[in-house]
Amino acid sequence: MMRADMVKIIKYNEKSFNSNLDRRINSKRLQSNKIELAVKKILNDIKRNKDKALFKYAKKFDNIKNPNRDLKVKSSEIKKAKNLCTSDSIKALKLAANRIEKFHKNQMPKNVIYKDKEGMSIKTRWLPIERAGVYAPGGKASYPSSVLMSAIPAKVAGVNEIIMTVPSSSGEINPLTLVAAELCGIKKIFRVGGAQAIGALTYGTETIDPVDVIVGPGNQWVAEAKKQVVRDVNIDMFAGPSEILIVADKSNNPEWVAYDMLAQSEHDESAQSILITDDDLFAKEVSNNIKSIIKTSDRSDIIKKSINRNGLIIIINDLKKSYDLINKIAPEHLSLMFKDAQKIEENITNAGVIFMGKWTPEAMGDYIMGPSHVLPTNGASKNSSGLSVYNFIKKISSIKNSQKTIKILGPSARIIAECEGLDAHAKSIQVRLNGK
Repeated sequence: MMRADMVKIIKYNEKSFNSNLDRRINSKRLQSNKIELAVKKILNDIKRNKDKALFKYAKKFDNIKNPNRDLKVKSSEIKKAKNLCTSDSIKALKLAANRIEKFHKNQMPKNVIYKDKEGMSIKTRWLPIERAGVYAPGGKASYPSSVLMSAIPAKVAGVNEIIMTVPSSSGEINPLTLVAAELCGIKKIFRVGGAQAIGALTYGTETIDPVDVIVGPGNQWVAEAKKQVVRDVNIDMFAGPSEILIVADKSNNPEWVAYDMLAQSEHDESAQSILITDDDLFAKEVSNNIKSIIKTSDRSDIIKKSINRNGLIIIINDLKKSYDLINKIAPEHLSLMFKDAQKIEENITNAGVIFMGKWTPEAMGDYIMGPSHVLPTNGASKNSSGLSVYNFIKKISSIKNSQKTIKILGPSARIIAECEGLDAHAKSIQVRLNGK
């Protein structure tokens, strides 16, 4: 039986490999039916009863004794929060914010005007949505970095209003989280978390306005709530517990790799940390380092549960052929730390983000590199991407024909309409072909 502070090691060439892998990566993807039903009840309550329901849940889950007075964070509280933060922490947050903003400005698409030889003029404009909701996680830990990573793309996109909700089990919000919100230009911040926050942002209440899109990572309750409201509001993704897949050879320091794995495990008991290597001894060294580090970790209880349930080391013969396995797992974070890793990069099609080389730890990406750390999990990188300005903009095309255009393109359009049996479509074109 595997010890609680040991990571499971399996070999790629074992007959039971696929079943062992599937069991390990799918275990955290199972959704409790109880959560689904409970979330549905909360959302329906918020939709029907608005503030009455919201205040009830704020008292129950966020320990807000007087929601009517205290649900919304006051400007004086933000000012106080600044005084509670060190100058170094605020300086670091500003540096991160500047880098994130610079990266996302380079993502912004340009408006396009196109005119073809048939005389048709097409103009495409990119426009921001009106209002965005940012869910800032605050369960096992508070993450001011997630505020930056979620809200700055919205700010760059030109969103008119950003509303933030953040859980506060003690009624208090991490001061640096409030500072991060101010850096992003967020004016409305509410002490509310969980499914009730998603419901309020979706359907609106007397206190919280409904939004056009909801973004930001959360726990299973938040992810389930997003699934249930997706027909009523846009969402970024169904983000679940954090994941990392590391592919590393024996040239790496096993302690570094162990810390990279545990950097995910410390997030949540359901977080997933996987290492692929081609060396048995290196695998054992990493495992031993994990054992040693856990003993002195401030979050050892969370890490032990995470490693026990979702930690894994896979031994494979050739790391350069690992891309099929990588694409199957489709990790949120992928770290490639072996010689000639760039040769397989182009073969990797399923990953939220790729960190190249030993000097590019995933932890840096969580804070300061630039791309948002709000990324697809649970295999969703097979069909989706990380949060970006594209989550906050829409495009409108304007088309103008000349009479020349109708004469040249109209007959073919009319024929297609007739083939589809849509007579009015065909006649709408034909009368113009006949006209002057």
